[in-house]
Amino acid sequence: MEGRIGVRILMNSQLLSSAISQPLSEQRVVLEGVSWQQYELLLATLGDDFPGLRLSYLEGTLEIMTTSSLHEELKKTIGMLMEAYFQESRIRFHAIGSATFRKVAKQRGLEPDECYCLGQKKEFPDLAIEVVLSSGMVDKLEIYRGLRVTEVWVWESGQFTIYHLRAEEYERITTSELLPDCDTGLLANYVKPEEQFDAVMAFREQLRTRSPG
Repeated sequence: MEGRIGVRILMNSQLLSSAISQPLSEQRVVLEGVSWQQYELLLATLGDDFPGLRLSYLEGTLEIMTTSSLHEELKKTIGMLMEAYFQESRIRFHAIGSATFRKVAKQRGLEPDECYCLGQKKEFPDLAIEVVLSSGMVDKLEIYRGLRVTEVWVWESGQFTIYHLRAEEYERITTSELLPDCDTGLLANYVKPEEQFDAVMAFREQLRTRSPG
């Protein structure tokens, strides 16, 4: 089994190299029967050479995704808008970007597109953001549930969908409970990757106009 998985990993690494050289579309590879040790080995092996990868691990199933240029521009734009919101609202935060979060006891691990701790830095983020341009093969909400991330915001088709973790399951909600004053509809209007600087500055002006002060 170890040998077969090793061959499949080598073959798929070659596929990923080809996919990364053509970054206009997302590419996905799914491996079954991957042990936690093999997952950590892949993180160590692929992480430095393939910074555009997202590895999502759920109880032996590993999805490896290469991100497109549009995906990266969207995530960076959303990240800049979120940080503008935090700064203008005087909300203390700690941005962690796309760091890998994993928990061996729950057999789960992934890299969010963007993520934040509210207040001070913590072991796991309070808020994670996922940009969805194509359908995934691993349930990321199930991974986030095992990591106990309080809220997940999913950007898809020009809007945010918000999921808040209750006792054991995520509930879809219309307004963030972590950031109840954040108008995600307004935020979505400024997710314009083709004009990042102007969009972020215009969003800041909107926030200042709406501020009671």
